[in-house]
Amino acid sequence: MVPQHLNLVKLCVGVSSLEDLSSRIDSRKSTETMHITRMWPKKSAELLNGGSLYWVIKGVILARQKILSLDEKIGEDGIRRCGIRMDATLHRTEAARRRPFQGWRYLTVQDAPRDLALAREHDDDLPPELIAQLAQIGVR
Repeated sequence: MVPQHLNLVKLCVGVSSLEDLSSRIDSRKSTETMHITRMWPKKSAELLNGGSLYWVIKGVILARQKILSLDEKIGEDGIRRCGIRMDATLHRTEAARRRPFQGWRYLTVQDAPRDLALAREHDDDLPPELIAQLAQIGVR
């Protein structure tokens, strides 16, 4: 039996907006991106069965990237880390407020925000503070 897929949710540190994240991905001119994290997910089979990494920007989930693989990366310090290799395509999602946390967390399919309809992907962007307030009161 194939396990249901799981997702990861991670704070997008150092990024001020969805456009900032998008331009960083585009500047790499690659079909894939990688994020290095200290801990290796124990539920890797579920992540690799269709999971995505959901990005939290200024306290709100706003986008996701499909996870392609988990690759071992050894740092200059000799410590084993997990390289989360993702498709470079950034999928915008409905806004979902998230409290600060360290590292990453698992996110079930049921709890993951839905992707925005393709027709809404180019809507005018609202300020992150307003998006967070709307998500907090349940307006998406």
